[in-house]
Amino acid sequence: MATLLYRIGRFAFGRRGVVASAWLVLLAALAGVLLTLGAAPTSSITIPGTESQRALEALAKEFPQASGASGTVVVRAPAGQTVVAPSSKAVLDDIVARATKVPGVVAALSPLQTKAISQDGRYGLVTVQFAKTADELTADQRSAYEALGSGAPSGWAVAAGGEPLLATPEIGSTEGIGVLVALVVLVLTFGSLVAAGMTMVNALVGVGVGMVGLLIVGHAVQLSSVTPVLALMLGLAVGIDYSLFITSRYRHNLALGLERQEAAGRAVGTAGTAVVFAGLTVFIALAGLSVVGIPFLTAMGFAAAGTVLVAVLVAVTLLPALLGFAGDRVLSRSQRRADRDGGGGADLDEQAGNRGFAWGRFTVRHRVPVLLAGVVVLGAVALPAADMRLALPDDGTAPATSSKRVAYDLISEGFGEGFNGRLVMVVHGAAKEQVQQATAGAAKAATGLSDVLAVAPGQTSADGRTTLLAVIPRSGPTADATFDLVRDLRSALAGTAASTGTEISVTGVTAVGVDVSDKLAAALPVYLLVVVGLGFVLLMLMFRSLLVPLKATLGFLLTIGAAFGATVAIFQWGWLRSVVGLDTAGPLVSFLPILLIGILFGLAMDYEVFLVSRMREDFVHGETSRAAVVSGVGHGARVVVAAALIMMSVFAGFVLVEDPIIKSMGFALAFGVAVDAFVVRLSLVPAVMSFLGDRAWWLPRWLDRAMPNVDIEGESLRPTAPADATRAEVQPAR
Repeated sequence: MATLLYRIGRFAFGRRGVVASAWLVLLAALAGVLLTLGAAPTSSITIPGTESQRALEALAKEFPQASGASGTVVVRAPAGQTVVAPSSKAVLDDIVARATKVPGVVAALSPLQTKAISQDGRYGLVTVQFAKTADELTADQRSAYEALGSGAPSGWAVAAGGEPLLATPEIGSTEGIGVLVALVVLVLTFGSLVAAGMTMVNALVGVGVGMVGLLIVGHAVQLSSVTPVLALMLGLAVGIDYSLFITSRYRHNLALGLERQEAAGRAVGTAGTAVVFAGLTVFIALAGLSVVGIPFLTAMGFAAAGTVLVAVLVAVTLLPALLGFAGDRVLSRSQRRADRDGGGGADLDEQAGNRGFAWGRFTVRHRVPVLLAGVVVLGAVALPAADMRLALPDDGTAPATSSKRVAYDLISEGFGEGFNGRLVMVVHGAAKEQVQQATAGAAKAATGLSDVLAVAPGQTSADGRTTLLAVIPRSGPTADATFDLVRDLRSALAGTAASTGTEISVTGVTAVGVDVSDKLAAALPVYLLVVVGLGFVLLMLMFRSLLVPLKATLGFLLTIGAAFGATVAIFQWGWLRSVVGLDTAGPLVSFLPILLIGILFGLAMDYEVFLVSRMREDFVHGETSRAAVVSGVGHGARVVVAAALIMMSVFAGFVLVEDPIIKSMGFALAFGVAVDAFVVRLSLVPAVMSFLGDRAWWLPRWLDRAMPNVDIEGESLRPTAPADATRAEVQPAR
């Protein structure tokens, strides 16, 4: 592996014009294809094989006129008035008239027609039916629908909400803040604007190719609205980190006196090997989401994995080409001056006053208190995770000033919070008489449940074989009581369905959330086994050790526990929610835990590889185990700190997005990276490695003989003769 990457690095450096042009041509070609195709459509979250999804598919077939997005415009009359008063008719007629003119709307019904009026008569619901589903609506259609809430007469409150406002999260200027912070970190790390800019350009080219390619694929494969945001988030973060790691090793090689092309080849051969394996761990963790069996998660995982793969390819090919263009300007002014004065050949990290060596010696010397403090603190942070609640998001957690949040609050005021999470019972049978009997039995069974507020009259298909019944819960759509109601309702309806020979299904947003949570809970053990197992094997192959992968996995458990705990405390409990710009706390989105596990496992192994690969390299090259640990931290601390700050900056930029799903993902990832880099990898890892000593690299002989040698330490690149001070090219050993 090291020899192959060494040759790739030398080739890219020597043919830098060709390599750089090839990547730019590829990016331009992909951009041209995307411009021709237009924006890729996004799909809604579906869970094939679940009861709620089967019911939704049946509705689309039996009631095609109602298969599009259904919106609700909430109207509240001034105090002392009602929506049924003659004076209110003009206001309602105006809203209905404007709603029918919204592009894509097929029908708009006044509350006077549907009788959707609160008991006190002050609140009414205008039902708006679109021809297309929510994910098919354009931004102009959403804006026109949302504008129905503006221009209300004095004293009236009008707000549009519901499915049409399930908008795609937009990528805007807030995410760019993270990129600017990352650039500042690069400048401070390298002390060179050229090195920082080159590293950033390299990462941006990689994320550009990955994102444009993903959007093109989106025309052939259904992608959820969150998928491109996640791919951008990860692709940008790992792209900068991988480039940073290789550039740092290149500068180190120059300081040791190597000729430029040789320094680039050696950097790609050693640091590049670590980057390839780090990227593979992220790829495995993300692609492993396919074992869950949920299409939108599978697409999300492979999309993000694809951008990571592109980031690795760009780092080992385009980066050495850019290093060739940069020349000595990749070094800081003081380093170039020291080089001209004959200071080459010294350890660049030591020259730069790197405090990593001092920290490495501290953690080794005080390993017991470091271990105890780290485990206790992370354990305490993880405690809130025991109270984690999961659900699909509803408008109750949307920004307080948004139209859909205002509509949600008005419905809760006038009708009760349960009206925001209405359940739908779908009764389907072979004969009309069976369906009628089952419908009566279903209504009776639902009414007998304590958390049911009301059962609305049914709507029957033209052939009489399918009937819909709306069930209004007493509690909100994400409340535990409503989740329990879905399960209780399904159990209560089973007897009616069996006795009448019909099929009765329960669907709705809350029911879909229950099905998602149950399916994810069942798939999580399998996912952990596959991802952690494959990651363990990959690390064992890389480090030729059993204890190092075990230690890495146990450290990850501390990381994920702390990330879950902090996310629950802020986004569910509401602690410090104003700091992250969250208006209302609530349950975490159902797929966040499994997605967070996959992403953080991959990123945690990145830092493990960056640090421990240098420890392994120095140990194989003759250092004692203790010295190798200190050296690994000393040489890797600056890179890991910079990489962590960059990832935290990129992820934190997404915390500024209004969408609560993206906000919680950005926070959880930023916090998880901070914990893993600064507490687990830079503190607990060297402490544990110093305990293990030489035993850290133990591997049964039979297993050692059976495994291929991937040579991450670059042993094949050791010079056949000592390098001289003239920077003569040193060929790798054959």
